[in-house]
Amino acid sequence: MNINRALSVAALALIIASGSATAQVKRKPTPSPKNRPATTAAAIYTPTLLPVDKNVLIGKLPNGLTYYIRHNEQPQKRAELYLVNKAGSVLETDAQQGLAHFTEHMAFNGTRDFPKNALVDYLQKSGVKFGADLNAYTSFDETVYQLPLPTDSTAVFEKGFNILANWAGYVTFDPAEIDKERGVVLEEARLRGKNAQERLSLQTLPVILNNSRYASRLPVGKEDVIKAFTAETIKSFYADWYRPNLQAVIAVGDFDVKRVEELIKANFSGLKNPVAAKPRTEFNVPPTPGTVVKIATDKEFPYTLAQIIVKHPQSVTRTTDNYMQSVRISLFNFMLNQRLGELQQKAEPPFLYARTSYGPLIGKQDAFSSVVVAKPDGLEKAVKTVVAETERARKFGFTLTELERAKQQALVGIQNAYYERNKTNSANYVREYQLNFLKGDAIPGIDFEYNFYVNNISKISLAEMNAMAGKFISDQNRVIIVEGAEKDKDKLPDEKAILSWIGAAGNNLTAYVDNVTSKPLMEKAPEGSKVVSETKDEAIGTTTMILGNGLKVVLKPTEFKNDQILINGSAFGGTSLASDADYTSASFAGSVVGSSGISEFNQGQLDKMLAGKNVNVSPYISEITQGIRGSASPRDFETAMQLIYLYFTQPRKDAEIWQGTINQTKALLTNRTLDPLSVYQDTLSNVLSNNNFRGGATTVERLNTANLDKGYAFYKDRFADASNFTFVVVGSFTVDEIRPFMEAYLGALPSTNKKETFKNLKMYPAPGQVTKTVYKGVDDKANVQMIYSGDYVFNEANNLQLDALEEVLNIKLVERLREQESGIYAPGIRANYVKNPQGRYTVTISFTCAAANVDKLIAATLDEINKIKQTGALPADIEKFVAEEARSTQVQMKQNISWAGYLAGVVQNDQDPDQILSHVKNLDQITVQSTKDAAIKYLNNNNLAKVILMPEKK
Repeated sequence: MNINRALSVAALALIIASGSATAQVKRKPTPSPKNRPATTAAAIYTPTLLPVDKNVLIGKLPNGLTYYIRHNEQPQKRAELYLVNKAGSVLETDAQQGLAHFTEHMAFNGTRDFPKNALVDYLQKSGVKFGADLNAYTSFDETVYQLPLPTDSTAVFEKGFNILANWAGYVTFDPAEIDKERGVVLEEARLRGKNAQERLSLQTLPVILNNSRYASRLPVGKEDVIKAFTAETIKSFYADWYRPNLQAVIAVGDFDVKRVEELIKANFSGLKNPVAAKPRTEFNVPPTPGTVVKIATDKEFPYTLAQIIVKHPQSVTRTTDNYMQSVRISLFNFMLNQRLGELQQKAEPPFLYARTSYGPLIGKQDAFSSVVVAKPDGLEKAVKTVVAETERARKFGFTLTELERAKQQALVGIQNAYYERNKTNSANYVREYQLNFLKGDAIPGIDFEYNFYVNNISKISLAEMNAMAGKFISDQNRVIIVEGAEKDKDKLPDEKAILSWIGAAGNNLTAYVDNVTSKPLMEKAPEGSKVVSETKDEAIGTTTMILGNGLKVVLKPTEFKNDQILINGSAFGGTSLASDADYTSASFAGSVVGSSGISEFNQGQLDKMLAGKNVNVSPYISEITQGIRGSASPRDFETAMQLIYLYFTQPRKDAEIWQGTINQTKALLTNRTLDPLSVYQDTLSNVLSNNNFRGGATTVERLNTANLDKGYAFYKDRFADASNFTFVVVGSFTVDEIRPFMEAYLGALPSTNKKETFKNLKMYPAPGQVTKTVYKGVDDKANVQMIYSGDYVFNEANNLQLDALEEVLNIKLVERLREQESGIYAPGIRANYVKNPQGRYTVTISFTCAAANVDKLIAATLDEINKIKQTGALPADIEKFVAEEARSTQVQMKQNISWAGYLAGVVQNDQDPDQILSHVKNLDQITVQSTKDAAIKYLNNNNLAKVILMPEKK
C-alpha cells in the first residue's frame, strides 16, 4: 500500500525519464528477412487508428463498469486481478485532503463481506502475501488495487472477484477502524516523508504545477485533516467517486475467459451509480507564460542540482501517426543520453549525473526535461554542459551512425518482446490495459507493434530526428529549478545568473563526432579445451561439465523464456585477499574495469559495437568472491562468451575512467554528513562489521591512497585462474547447441590451479548487547533497527526454520505495532544466513516511528518475541507462512532468474541441488514447537544490537 507522492525535482526527473524509457524497452536487432513473420497490414504506413489486440476481451456492464480479460499462462496457474478507479487525490474537497489515500487503506479494514481484517487474513491463508502481493496505490488521478491469486484453487480464485467488488462498492468505514487507521496513515507519511526530499518538493511542485489543483492535492494529504475527519466525510468521497462508470476490472491470467466474464457480471452488475452523480472534472495544469525560476534549499539536502522543464500538452497514442512519433521520441531520448553518458567517461566528468528526455509529467502534461546533479561548486559547468548537448543536437543534429545504432537498439527491444509474446508476464498486460482505461493509450498488441517497427522504423529520416530538439526547446511554459544545501545558499545562482548560463550554453559549439570502429570484438575464436567429464542430474534437469582447464559449468536448459540465457560465473577470493593498505584500490577494481571497455576498445566504442545485440556482461569483485554476471538472447550468446573471455584475458586499463570514478566518489562525499540516513548508516555499518573500515563508506583520505596500478593488478590476479570458477548457465538453449561455445571460450581461459579461497575477516556484529543512538535530523522521525546475530549451522532444515520465524515475526509485528499500537506503517523483518566466510545469521527488525514512541515500540517488539519464545507461533500464522511459501516456490520453479540464483548458491554453499524438489514437502517441519525453539535459539536478547536514529536534540 503506498502513496504516489510528490517527489523532489531530481526524483521527478527520474520519473519523467523512466516514462520515456518504458517506450524504449521494446527494442531488438533487425531480424533477417527469412526469420520475419508474415507482414501484416502494418507494413503499409497510413495514419489510421491503431487496432485493439484481439487477445483481450473488452466489455462494459450496463452500469458503466469496464472490464479487460485476457488468458495468459505466465506464470502458470496464476492470475492478476486489478480494480482501477478514476478517482484520486485531485477530486478531494478541502475537508477531504488525504482521504483518497485513506479510503484505499480502509478497503483492507472492513467491507460488507469481510469485516475488520478478515480479508487480509483470508488471503494470507490462501498464500497471498500482504504488501508483497496484495497491495494498492493512490495517485492524483487514480486509485488501483492489485490482487494476484492462484487459479488452481477455484474457490480462492472466484472469491477474488467478490473481494474486488467489495473494494469497488462495499467498504464499511467502521468509525472504530477509522480511528485505528489514522495513526497508520500518518506513520506511512512519516516513513515516506519528513525529509529533505519532501520539504523541497513542497517548495518546487507549486511552481512546476503552476499552482494548479494538482499542486494543492498531494496524495499524502493534510495531517490535520487525517487526524480529525469524520466517518461521514470519507463516506462522502467514497460514494461520490467509487462508482462503476469510473471503474475498471482487469483480469489477466491462466483461466477460462468466459468464466471470468461471468464472474465479473455476477459480482459487479449490482453496483449502482449515484442518482445525481457529480461530474468527474478533468483537471489540468495551465501553461506558464515565459520562464519561472525557483531556487530551493534545505538543511539536510546533500546535493546541488538543476532541472529545466519545458512543458507540452499531453500526447495520447491512438493512431499510427502517434505511434510513429513515440518511436521517434524513444530514438531521440536514446541518442541524446548516449552523448551525456560519454561525458561521464572522462577523467573530470562535468557533472555527477545528467539525463535529458521527453516524456509524461503530472497533470496531463508531457515535458522536455533536463536534470543535472553537480559537483560541489560546479553547478555552472554542469548546467552549461547539459544545455549545450541539447543545443548541439538542435544546431547540428545527430549523425547517421547514431541514428542507425538507436534504431538497432529499438529493434532489439521489440524483437525480444515479440519472441517472448507467449511468455510475457501477466502483470505487463495489466499495465497496458490500465493506461488504456485511464489515459486512452491504444493497445494494438505485440504482433502489430513488432510488424509496425520492422516495416516503418527505416522510414524515420535523419532530417526528422534533427528537427525534434527545436520542437522540444522553448523559453515558454518553462520552469527552471535549482536545489541545494542551505549552507551553500550563497553559492547558488539567482534567476538572472542561471538564465545567463542557459543562454550562453550554445556558444562556440561544434558538431558531435561519432567515434566508432568497424573492428570485431575478436578476430577468431581462441584455442579452447574440450569437456573432460559430464554428468547429468535428471531430477532437476541439469548437466555439469568439467572443461580441460578445470573450469566447471552447470547447465540448465529451460522453456520459461524464449529469448533469455542467464550466466553467472564465480570463484572464492574477493577483496578479502587484499591487504588493508590496498583494500580501497581493490574495492574499485571490479566496477572500474567493468566500465573501462575491453581489449583495445574503450567503453564508448564497446557500447556502440554492442548496439543491436541483446547482451549484457559485467565483471564484479565482492568481499569473498569474484565473477561475471551476464545475460544474452540465444542469437547473441557467442558475443557474451567473447566478452567473458576478454574480461578474463584482456581487461582494459583506463586512467580516465579510474580518475573519473575517484573524483565522482569524492564529490559525493562532500555533503554526505548533511543527510541523517547517511550518518545513521555509518553507525549501523560499524555495528554490523564490528568496526571494520571495509564495512562502511569510504573516505576522502582512503580515496587519496587508491591507485590504478594496484587496482588493475588486483583485478588481473582475481581472474588469473579459471580452474577455481564455476559457471551457471540457465535459459533457452540445448546442451549440444552451446557446448562448442563453452569449449572454445570458457575452455580457453587461463588456469593455474592455485586452489585459492577467501579469508575470514570476521566482519560481523560483536557478541553482547549494544545500543547506539544517533541524533541527526530536524523532523520528528526515528529509525530503529534491532539486530540479533550469532553463529549458525547452515543447512536446509535450519534455513527453513529461520524463514518461518521471519514471516511469523512479520505477522505478529504488523498486528501489534501497526494494527494495535498504530505506531508504524510497516515493519521490516529480515532473516539472513550465510555459510561463508563462516556460518552466521542475523535477524533484523526495523521500523520508522515518532521519536516519542521508540521505547514503547521496542518494548512491544520484545514482548511479541517473548510470546513466541514461550508458546511458539499460532497454528494460523504457520498456516499462512506455509501457504505463502508453497505458492511462491511454485512460481519460482518456473523462472530462469530463480534457478540461476539457486544453482549459484548451491555451488558456493556445496549443497545438494536436488533438495529444492522436497522444499514444499518439508514445510510440514514447521510446527508450533519448532518456531518456539527457533525463537529461543536465534532471538537471544544477550546478542542484540539496537541502532536508533533520533532527531537532533533541541
